[in-house]
Amino acid sequence: MAVIQTDTPPLPPARPEAVGMSSARLARIRPALEREVEEGRFPGGVVAIAREGRLVHLEAVGWLDAAARVPMRPDAIFAIASMTKPVCGVTALTLVEEGRLLLSDPVGAYVPPLMDMQVAKPTPGMLSGEGPLELEPQRRPMTVQDAARHTTGFVYGGFGGTAVHSAHPGSSLNVAHEHDAESLARVLAATPLRHHPGEAWEYGFSTDVLGLLAQAAGGASLGTLMRERIFGPLGMEETGYVLPAGKAARFAQALPNCPLTGAPQSVRAPLSAPRLEVGGAGLVSTASDYLRFAEMLRAGGSLRGERVLSPAAVRWMGSDHLQGIEGGPDRMDPGLTGYGFGLTVAVRRNAGGSAFMGAPGAFGWSGVFGTYFWVDPAERLAVVLMAHAPGAMRLRYRRLINMLAYQALEN
Repeated sequence: MAVIQTDTPPLPPARPEAVGMSSARLARIRPALEREVEEGRFPGGVVAIAREGRLVHLEAVGWLDAAARVPMRPDAIFAIASMTKPVCGVTALTLVEEGRLLLSDPVGAYVPPLMDMQVAKPTPGMLSGEGPLELEPQRRPMTVQDAARHTTGFVYGGFGGTAVHSAHPGSSLNVAHEHDAESLARVLAATPLRHHPGEAWEYGFSTDVLGLLAQAAGGASLGTLMRERIFGPLGMEETGYVLPAGKAARFAQALPNCPLTGAPQSVRAPLSAPRLEVGGAGLVSTASDYLRFAEMLRAGGSLRGERVLSPAAVRWMGSDHLQGIEGGPDRMDPGLTGYGFGLTVAVRRNAGGSAFMGAPGAFGWSGVFGTYFWVDPAERLAVVLMAHAPGAMRLRYRRLINMLAYQALEN
């Protein structure tokens, strides 16, 4: 039988064999992760797997708090970091479907300071990080599509050593506490772009820009739009920008030290609201909540009779939008070689060529603290891994859970 450690499953449960999966092979997940826990590399986590819209596996493994020896629980709460980005992407697409945004619209039509941007020339000083920067006007304004696919030219300050990276703020979480919408727009407008809009994929503040667009077009804060358009309809009651009141004991703790470097590490619970609800990071969620979101995408935009997006919009989101564009998501994770990028999600192009298993058209994304999800429409599969493993080992666990899910398929 399936392992489902909850009295209130997020989706209707099923025997794995009823949907073409093997109970015996799904049972490999626990010992594989427990070995990582026993060897001190992995604190613990929660794995949720659905096929054909039915829950076949929901299991907590390891420790909620390894230092205090508190066992992991299936309703543990995690900071999902950049897994906020696809939620922002869906929010923006709901506005597109209402005609409030078009992907071809210039960002500056909604966030005026970003209409006219300067781009750094690739001089030796810029590449070495020593400067000074030489700037030139952008060749065209950035668009909503650029914001959704990381081709605005913005970067994250801590993700590279060029002079442009030094000129950028550090991360989405930094700006969420330091800025409101207006001041973030001003700061980004004064920051030189690393690339001309639409010419190269580079990870950075693009999705935060998408969040500013959604807020401007939707007439409400990003968190409010998410609650009204996604969390409420899907029953994602424990997902938001603030840890739910009285639930701090369910927030998972990272290992006190990185298992690779020994450096101290932690993942902080957001106990108070950020100054700005940004599109790039900041949400907390559970495996059950995020599986509802993932299954909605897998099923073509609806769940339990609640339609969030049209099937056409989901196919659009999960299609490769990087034709003719330099770079791709393997810049963030070398295992994603051969992947393209859609609208806030990495998209599998071919059956082979990657460290991940899956069918062409599978799409998803991950978070820097160790969370990961993907959906595979061809295989009728939705998978969520929740863990607080913020070091480089998180790359290993993405691959591990990917393999463990696919090896359990029987047809």
